Amino acid sequence: MMRKFFFAALMLLLPSIAFAAGAPAIKGQYKAVPGKEFKYDGKTVEVLEFLSFYCGSCYEFEKSIPAIKGNFPKKIKWKIAPVYWGEGSPKPGEAYFLAEEAGKGEAMKRALFKANFIDKKNIGDVAVLESIGAQIGMGFDFSVKLRNGAKSLEAARALEMAREYAIEETPTLIIAGNIATNPHASGHDMNDFKNNVLTILKSIIK
Repeated sequence: MMRKFFFAALMLLLPSIAFAAGAPAIKGQYKAVPGKEFKYDGKTVEVLEFLSFYCGSCYEFEKSIPAIKGNFPKKIKWKIAPVYWGEGSPKPGEAYFLAEEAGKGEAMKRALFKANFIDKKNIGDVAVLESIGAQIGMGFDFSVKLRNGAKSLEAARALEMAREYAIEETPTLIIAGNIATNPHASGHDMNDFKNNVLTILKSIIK
């Protein structure tokens, strides 16, 4: 009877044992997100970036992303959750989601940052966004969908996810499902933040 009880208890523990074996000893500065699971299939790591197109640190960090990806060819799946704070507008995020759907997400992201931080344009203005869309090859349909709020639910979902992950600043990366890191731990030095992200990823991808 005792042997049967031990076997049953072992069967209940196996999933947690397997999970523990699948989660490496992660190096770097980060915190584990409560209620979220570590996920790594041994092939690709998902990096979810919470950013704001109004955020200067996000604009600066953008320059580091190619170097981070370049260290792990074909092993990182980078996703974006655009959010906004205070008096910002959800429209830049909606414009990004429309462009992403058309295969032009990266071009839209670069164009939005340039419009805000270099050209000093109001990226919350739909007319400005329409002009940006035209510049990267988005058609008339882009303007219609943007004005109709076709991606408003996705933009709202990004904000909801930010609350789920208790995001306090941008940029914040969620790596492999539950590893959260942002520039605060690096004294908001973007080069140090880049190196910290590399350290975390290298400890996962071996």
